[in-house]
Amino acid sequence: MTAVLKRKTSVTLDADALDSAKELQINVSAVAEAALLKAIGEARNRKWQAENADAFAAQAEWHERNGHPLADIIASTGGSSWTG
Repeated sequence: MTAVLKRKTSVTLDADALDSAKELQINVSAVAEAALLKAIGEARNRKWQAENADAFAAQAEWHERNGHPLADIIASTGGSSWTG
């Protein structure tokens, strides 16, 4: 079992939301951490897509010109969309 390093921080939240969470015994720290991890993952994904946009465009252009190199063995319903 690996210990996770935790660090205290200060967060300003809507008072009514915080009161409701306390009333419902919602662990605000756990919810905040989960939301933060999700936001980090989404931001990393957007950054990666932006950093690789030129490669994606070049690949799409190549497929438009040449078709997909595996078009005749693609088994998905979209297989016919790759033939050029």
